[in-house]
Amino acid sequence: MGALERRIRGVLLAFGGVLAAGTLGYMVLEGWPVLDSVYMTVITIGSVGYEEVHPLSANGRIFTIGLIVAGLGVMGYGLSTVTAFLVEGELTDALRKRRMERKIAALKDHVILVGGGETGKHIVEEFSKTATPFVLIERDAARVVSLERLGSVLYMLGDATDSAVLEQARIGEARGLITTIPSDKDNLFVILCARELNPTLRIISRLTDEQSRSKFIRAGADVVVSENLIGGLRMASEMLRPHVVSFLDAMLRETGSVVRVEEIQIPAESPWVGQTLAETQIRERLGVIIFGLREAASGRYLFNPNPAARLSAGDVLIGCADRDQLGTLRRMSSGG
Repeated sequence: MGALERRIRGVLLAFGGVLAAGTLGYMVLEGWPVLDSVYMTVITIGSVGYEEVHPLSANGRIFTIGLIVAGLGVMGYGLSTVTAFLVEGELTDALRKRRMERKIAALKDHVILVGGGETGKHIVEEFSKTATPFVLIERDAARVVSLERLGSVLYMLGDATDSAVLEQARIGEARGLITTIPSDKDNLFVILCARELNPTLRIISRLTDEQSRSKFIRAGADVVVSENLIGGLRMASEMLRPHVVSFLDAMLRETGSVVRVEEIQIPAESPWVGQTLAETQIRERLGVIIFGLREAASGRYLFNPNPAARLSAGDVLIGCADRDQLGTLRRMSSGG
């Protein structure tokens, strides 16, 4: 039970106690029936100012004075509770939580991020920069508070190993899940639950022990990322090709136009199907440089594809684009 609930419960109990004591007091001191005693107690506590139900004895008047003081105390306590509720922002928090729940309930084609630690923080930053719809599942409320400085983050406080929590995160409508929990055991359990709830979900998991990689793949993970492997490759790249690494870092840190290496899959109804890369006029119209192509038929990746390469449904174009260019590119690929 939260602090607010305890205060409200205290107000109700205090009011009920004063009402019961007042009713019993009038019945004993004045010999009034129950209804008259309750009525007199209510108008006294409320300081309504109606005249007495029956003439009061001296003891009855002394009792009424005490009842008025007690009633004012309860009303003051109740008023302070309401004031604290408003001033301390609990009403704002409650409304924000309600709005967040509505937004989460409306999510579709989003990503579920499990874990808001050091790894999760970088994912939140990237998703926020690229306007990727996502919801964070985190056990620690303090971590969520620290992540809110990055922008409006949809989150749920809970345990992602609980299927009910994943269902509340709309896993059935999600396109992907990333689990970044430090424990391989917990990540494995999340993968199993997620794969059972959504067989088509793309699942990416953090891995600590390289020997567990095969278990993660068998459990249903599409991609398993070892932080030791990624860290080692990064350090080797810093030594072998420092300017390339610096360029990519500068691109990721850019706060103006957010440029990323992006991919566009060509749908079956795209006007580009059957056209050559040159005929799409992607570079002429948008300034986007296409430097990679994955052929749907063969699964091959072509670097710096020939402008005469003919496109097919399911092919994936890879190039550098900012958010606006990417949106236009998606509309063009679908004929919009």
